[in-house]
Amino acid sequence: MTRGQDQEKALARQGRIAAIVIAAGGLLAMAAPWLTAVLGLSFRFEILFYLISLAAFAWALAVTYRIWRKRREN
Repeated sequence: MTRGQDQEKALARQGRIAAIVIAAGGLLAMAAPWLTAVLGLSFRFEILFYLISLAAFAWALAVTYRIWRKRREN
């Protein structure tokens, strides 16, 4: 395998991880009210779940931006 193919595989792997994080963050944001109600937690925990999902979205945005830049360089 050449270096270019190895780099493309690495970028594809990073893209898949970012997609999984986006999906997990979205599911957490949608499930936050249900989770706090079922577990009997206070509203603060619901906000915490929203902040965690927001952090996941921000991380995935940063990763996809890096992937986009690397692909443009090649």
